[in-house]
Amino acid sequence: MSFAIRRIQPADNPVIATIIRNTLEEFGANHPGTVYYDKTTDALFELFQKEKSVYFIAEKDGKIVGGGGIYPTDGLPADTCELVKMYLLPEARGTGLGSQLITHCLEQAKDFGFSKVYLETMNELKAALKVYARMGFTYLDGPMGNSGHFGCPLWMIKEI
Repeated sequence: MSFAIRRIQPADNPVIATIIRNTLEEFGANHPGTVYYDKTTDALFELFQKEKSVYFIAEKDGKIVGGGGIYPTDGLPADTCELVKMYLLPEARGTGLGSQLITHCLEQAKDFGFSKVYLETMNELKAALKVYARMGFTYLDGPMGNSGHFGCPLWMIKEI
């Protein structure tokens, strides 16, 4: 299956926000303290204008099927960024797209000068946990930085 991966554009905001929220609802992971309730979820293009951040949109035949990005989250060490807002529509899961998006993000993080990538996730997202482990992320005992996402009880990191 072939996907196009590109940088987010302003018109993508409502579509990707819906994908993110619908995915969290699908897995029963729409808890307080997650991106579900984060007002920036509705303005990802604007959020990712920050230096050393990027958000990628994945498309299949011109339809947005997911996205993911990296962000220099407040409170993280200078050599570490966060893998953020990785969500795919059901039709795009199990296709290798998640790994493709993560690889894109890791390459961009390295280009930005980061040497570690951190992420926060939830037990409900079991398939994603397997992908992260397969991609070389390992579990941490506690959170890093100040993401504000207290609803994410799992933390992982990868050296790049």
